[in-house]
Amino acid sequence: MTSIFGANGHSMGCTVIQLGPCVVTQVKTTETDGYNALQLSYGERKARSTTKPLLGHFTKAKTTAKYKTIEMRDFAIDKVLGDAIVASDVFAEGDLVAVSGVTKGKGFQGGVKRHGFAGVGSATHGQHNRQRSPGSVGGSSYPSKLFKGLRMAGRDGGEQRTVTKLKVLKLFPEQNLLLVKGAIPGHKGAFVIVKK
Repeated sequence: MTSIFGANGHSMGCTVIQLGPCVVTQVKTTETDGYNALQLSYGERKARSTTKPLLGHFTKAKTTAKYKTIEMRDFAIDKVLGDAIVASDVFAEGDLVAVSGVTKGKGFQGGVKRHGFAGVGSATHGQHNRQRSPGSVGGSSYPSKLFKGLRMAGRDGGEQRTVTKLKVLKLFPEQNLLLVKGAIPGHKGAFVIVKK
């Protein structure tokens, strides 16, 4: 994340997203695939690191560079194979967008960090090694079991999330950069999908 100053002089936290160029590698139609969509590709890859089926797919799409593919359905732009889609084709300053991505993985976490439990609190009166424990987890004779969905320690993060209503603060068409207000899911350099 970074920050820029608005017209009123206040600092606003924002995230820089590089949006392409995205190349159309396949046009899907109802007759051939059962639905209408464009398959977009982003990011260069060396030819020796690309599988032969993907090389054939890119050759058929008339693209010179080797790209990683990300499929987006119901993309409302009329393009043909090999066309590049840049940020200024779709977005403008002031638009509200939704950004989808995989959140940062935090590994195995306890109940205090994962769910915001308070823990025991005080370290006095015989509270030994229980400051961050979850406490009681179930009944004794009834119901004699734990109900599904009980919040406990476990793996945190690494899940698909969508952040909506992010305002486009600035657009740099030459570099295909988009500045959106606020934070987006994922680590630095992660792949995300931006929708209007």
